[in-house]
Amino acid sequence: MFTKLLIANRGEIACRIIKTANAMGVKTVALYSDADKDARHVAMADESFYLGGSAPSESYLKGELILDIAKRSGAQAVHPGYGFLSENAGFARQCEQAGIAFVGPGADAIDAMGSKSAAKIIMEKANVPLVPGYHGDDQSDETLLKASTEIGFPQLIKAAYGGGGKGMRIVESEKEALEAINSARREAASSFGNDKLLIERYLRQPRHVEVQVFADTQGNCIYLSDRDCSIQRRHQKVVEEAPAPGLSDSLRRAMGEAAVAAAKAIDYVGAGTVEFLLDTHATDEASSFYFMEMNTRLQVEHPVTEMVTGQDLVKWQLMVASGSELPLSQDEVRIHGHSFEVRIYAEDPQNEFLPASGKLNFLREPEQNRYVRIDSGIRENDVISNFYDPMIAKLIVWDESRPRALQRLVHALESYQISGLKHNIEFLANIAEHRAFSDADFSTDFIDRYGETLIGADLDGDSSGEQNSALALAALYHLSAQKEQAKLTATNSQDPYSPWGEVTGFRLNRSGIHQLSLLDDQQQIQHLTLSQVGDCYYLMLNEQRLNLSGELKQDLLHAEINGHKSKVPVSREGDDFTLFLPTGSYHYRALQTEVIEEQSSSEDKLKAPMNGTIVTHLVEVGSEVTQGQGLMVMEAMKMEYTIEAPFDGTVNAFFFEPGELVSDGALLLEVTPKEDKPS
Repeated sequence: MFTKLLIANRGEIACRIIKTANAMGVKTVALYSDADKDARHVAMADESFYLGGSAPSESYLKGELILDIAKRSGAQAVHPGYGFLSENAGFARQCEQAGIAFVGPGADAIDAMGSKSAAKIIMEKANVPLVPGYHGDDQSDETLLKASTEIGFPQLIKAAYGGGGKGMRIVESEKEALEAINSARREAASSFGNDKLLIERYLRQPRHVEVQVFADTQGNCIYLSDRDCSIQRRHQKVVEEAPAPGLSDSLRRAMGEAAVAAAKAIDYVGAGTVEFLLDTHATDEASSFYFMEMNTRLQVEHPVTEMVTGQDLVKWQLMVASGSELPLSQDEVRIHGHSFEVRIYAEDPQNEFLPASGKLNFLREPEQNRYVRIDSGIRENDVISNFYDPMIAKLIVWDESRPRALQRLVHALESYQISGLKHNIEFLANIAEHRAFSDADFSTDFIDRYGETLIGADLDGDSSGEQNSALALAALYHLSAQKEQAKLTATNSQDPYSPWGEVTGFRLNRSGIHQLSLLDDQQQIQHLTLSQVGDCYYLMLNEQRLNLSGELKQDLLHAEINGHKSKVPVSREGDDFTLFLPTGSYHYRALQTEVIEEQSSSEDKLKAPMNGTIVTHLVEVGSEVTQGQGLMVMEAMKMEYTIEAPFDGTVNAFFFEPGELVSDGALLLEVTPKEDKPS
């Protein structure tokens, strides 16, 4: 085993590799760009070296510089992680020539799988099932159009070199073919520097199932587990799970054996993933899956395989790269339980999933234990750069069964708290709670099919109550925060016990009216009016009356709304604050707050004169009333009392309904005085 490892990557995968290396007693060397000089992976490594500018082309893609650093640092091996140089055959070959172990397959194997069309020729010879299609070298319009007609429709035209949905077109009919070919060519050339295309029969509503394979230099090759990666957005994986649900033992075995055959066909060494399309409409299970591609590196979603096998795949990689045999034979592999992984991104699902960048002001992760794991390279107050993938973390859960693991996932997402940046946690939670997902009734079009439900929508079809509760809690939090600040000010004053420090509540037993303006997530200004009696607030919101009370204890609001008590985590940055509720996170900005008092004692006439019961309202909300006009009737001690208007004005709100009990001194309704007309 080598003693020093250079990690040619950044972020969560660099941190992940360092953890295993530390456990194995291997020293680590990190690399960093301008944007990453204070990054977590740099802090975790034993030593680190500066690469250059923040752009990948100026840093993490500079293979010759990275190899030079490996030599200078005394590293005997380079782990490329995923992305960047991980599937660069030229870099792997340079490492081999320099006598430095490349933790991954040989350069020839990377080359063999680098071209999708060449890979399919190899797989065809190895008897690995292929989707009917054309992957030849003749790229003339005539040949491609002829192949298109023979394959039939619908079909998929895609770049032979590349991925991520670029250079890819779905063609429904013969008349669309030529235009799609030319368009895919241009995009492939622009994205990958090669305009070669391949054409395949397009499977409607397939599942994306992949198999983890591992091979050593002694000729041993096994498959560890399959994973379902069907939940995708624009061909990018969003949710992964292991094992893939609903597969028979025979189908699982057939796919595993096909994956091993694929790896052996290119003399593969190390960790690899063979990806298949599973035809959900196939009548014959044996011919229901087709080779799609092979990823010649460790996958982002490898943790779900680790969770169900109990194996450390990075440890396996380092062992194989140092010449050791695989730790297990095929017969010794055991699959236990079920695991999910979701990718938490700084992005805005409400705005076409645009990536977000900036400072992560607040971060509270779920508690990690045997059931919950978090792989992340981000800490609170770190900056998400616009130069790299905006992943914040990977959340991985495990339990004995799929339903129990899914329950773990939902709970963990509810516990994840992030503010300062837009993120996709609510989107992921909506996927996890969707009936079709819990039933494992899905295919690669799941997000397209249910998009409106998943993106910021309420699964029960009624989010108004949740919005009202969040807005009420926001108002309560803001007033409670002001109250705490007033107490602090009074404590630091000459008279710390002065009631005048109570800027939001104390008015010598008179009630206060608070007018708040809050800017919400949708950039809508919410104007709120709350009446206060003692420590209680009353708020009318969308014709719903809310009775609020609470206390702020550090970053936790102990709240009560209409008898329902809850503890709400809150983060604050200046005038911006975020509430973390089970239904999601809600962000607000406080614009202004005013405390209004009537200068005469006439407002006291709108309070309950004693304990009693409301009998009826004599006017409606919005009514213009005159001084002395009856507004509502209450009963106390078997006698009725009419509450009269103390001045001319407009009734804004009733805080109690007929039949409700009221306490002595409670503010019963709100009346706005009529403005005097100028003479």
